[in-house]
Amino acid sequence: MDTSASFIERHLIAIADNNPRQRELVRNALISFYVTVEYADKVRALAGMSVVAPSLLLVDQDLPPAGGLEFINSLRRDRTLAEVPCVLLINKDDPVLHVAAQQAGARTCLVKPYRRSELVRIISTHLNYGVEKKWETLPPLQRQALRGTVEVFNSISDVIDKNEPIAYDIFRDACEPLVQAVQGNDYRSILDSIKDYDNYSYAHSLRVATLLCLFGVTIGLDKDEQQVLATGGLLHDVGKMTIPYEVLNKPGRLLPEELLVMRSHVDGSIRYLDACDNIPKGIITIAGQHHEKLDGSGYPLGLVSKQLNNLARMAAIVDVFSALTDERCYKPSMEAETALKIMVEEMPGHLDQVLLGKFRDMLLDAVVS
Repeated sequence: MDTSASFIERHLIAIADNNPRQRELVRNALISFYVTVEYADKVRALAGMSVVAPSLLLVDQDLPPAGGLEFINSLRRDRTLAEVPCVLLINKDDPVLHVAAQQAGARTCLVKPYRRSELVRIISTHLNYGVEKKWETLPPLQRQALRGTVEVFNSISDVIDKNEPIAYDIFRDACEPLVQAVQGNDYRSILDSIKDYDNYSYAHSLRVATLLCLFGVTIGLDKDEQQVLATGGLLHDVGKMTIPYEVLNKPGRLLPEELLVMRSHVDGSIRYLDACDNIPKGIITIAGQHHEKLDGSGYPLGLVSKQLNNLARMAAIVDVFSALTDERCYKPSMEAETALKIMVEEMPGHLDQVLLGKFRDMLLDAVVS
């Protein structure tokens, strides 16, 4: 099996629900996070899941022919599907039903209607149970940095759904422990703790936030600017929340129409961030210009060297480095030294080479210190 197929199977969420509108709502809620497969009844679900077992199953309590509880019970008797985590979607908050679901083998219940972030949080919690369990062994500051940032990151989807402004203060406060950890040169455990995290968007954004903050500390920026870099890193790809998973994680070259969809995430990020009155301008700069290039070949505005300040130049360097060294469904992770070599030799017209030299020295110091 190829890498991309394996990756998709690890991120496959099954929806077993006879209501097509409800299936559509769930599918749209998970569009940028997971691959979904839908079944209208127990027979179809069992047949499909026996071919490819999902990472998690969402089951409606009224699933035909005998209900969601009976279906979960039958799964627990199936040797190949017994370990698939199940979440029962219920119509009202009934304590008796909660107990019955637990006895049947469901991990938890989710009461309809629910917020998008609540659905994502529950799925992420179960898929990342082992990873997040290890967070509890970390020192308080590093644990707080991870817990706080993942919580606010998962809440972004609700803001987008309701078209409400992002509460900057909440994100700034969530990033404060991260800034403190970077200032104390005690951030490596944070980066190590997200390597196997299920939500790539969160892991990538936190990695960018950490490296941007470290970059700021390295070149001598003050505490407020470090805070802007960390928070800007966490929010730099917020517009990707509306990009379909299949486009975000497509192996191979994107088609022209897919490329337009992908690039639209920058305008989406600016639109969401611009709606917040008290958000620092630097955060919008990071989100809006991290794909710009010195020679004007970047997007969305095709800005050239003199139009890009240090924040934009730093964000471009960190984002490219993270993209090259992250493991994706369509490629393995790249060694840091290889990535830096490519950035120096193949991107001289794209990236600020003076800042890139400082970034390389920073990473070298981080490895040997």
